[in-house]
Amino acid sequence: MKTPRLLIAILSTLLEEAAIAFLFLWLLPRFDIHLPLALLVIIMLAWAGFAVFTYWLGSRALKKKPVDGLPDMVGSKGKVVSRLDPDGLVRIKGELWKAKSDGGEINTGEEVIVVRQERLKLIVRQVIE
Repeated sequence: MKTPRLLIAILSTLLEEAAIAFLFLWLLPRFDIHLPLALLVIIMLAWAGFAVFTYWLGSRALKKKPVDGLPDMVGSKGKVVSRLDPDGLVRIKGELWKAKSDGGEINTGEEVIVVRQERLKLIVRQVIE
């Protein structure tokens, strides 16, 4: 049986919080370092917020559909990120790719479509509507 990611995330965050409390309440006083209890509460709340944020980011990354690869890119549409003169960068399916213009220069922000590939570079053409 698989353990759900959320349960693991909660348990690991609780262990981290316990380690922070141990450090704050037991270890630091042994070195005669005394900090206010309110600081411990703030640190633990900040750590819990960080844990929730990283869990959310990880969940988004896991839900994202993987890019199939170069052979499957033909016919995909994207936007020019770095001017194609004739080489530059395009963003397709949320990822940056090296690209070469099949026609002339294509300015930043223009929509392009992949017509073929050459090694690891996409050959694109401007979409004309």
